[in-house]
Amino acid sequence: IGTAPDVLPLSIGDGELCETAVTTVAVPEMFRYWLQGGRISIGFLGAAQLDKFGNINTTVIGDYLHPKTRLPGGGGAPEIATSSKQIYITMAQTKRGMVEKIDFFTSFGHGEGGDHRKRLGIDTSGPTLLITDLAIWKPDPVTKEFTVVSLHPGVTRQQVQESCGWVVKFAEALDETPAPSELELKTLRDLQARTKAAHEGTGKAKAA
Repeated sequence: IGTAPDVLPLSIGDGELCETAVTTVAVPEMFRYWLQGGRISIGFLGAAQLDKFGNINTTVIGDYLHPKTRLPGGGGAPEIATSSKQIYITMAQTKRGMVEKIDFFTSFGHGEGGDHRKRLGIDTSGPTLLITDLAIWKPDPVTKEFTVVSLHPGVTRQQVQESCGWVVKFAEALDETPAPSELELKTLRDLQARTKAAHEGTGKAKAA
């Protein structure tokens, strides 16, 4: 809790996270007391498949019993999706990943849309932001369908639609995402270099 690592960790259990943490707690305490106790403001999730209502699949691609690909599974994501006050989703945008219907329901977003979360007794906000490599999306206040509110510099509506598996809705007042400043780019590049040096010799560092 309260960690401030100097490099990016390779997993949630890396030593870099413990070195600067205010404290470390057991997984059961993290889930029961912190997460399910409503003490986590924002949860960050990725997705192998995502639908327009923010429902996430990280379990299988294809039929569950005879899948094309078996994925790592939910881990703690289902609990994060329902118990964090808000959820931010980050992923690369492709038709294969952003689909009309997910193959398996791993983590609950806005279900069928509208007030589905409320009807199930889930009182947290659910997915409130989707950030892809092309755009920024937010759920419609009523339908909860993800809507593009900002395009990244140089990205067109056509590019967004061509890389999405459902018919994309765009906000009436569509913004352009501010380009990163020179300081932000320098900071990210420095972080990337420090991380690569720190993990030199690991499988991921070699692959990079």
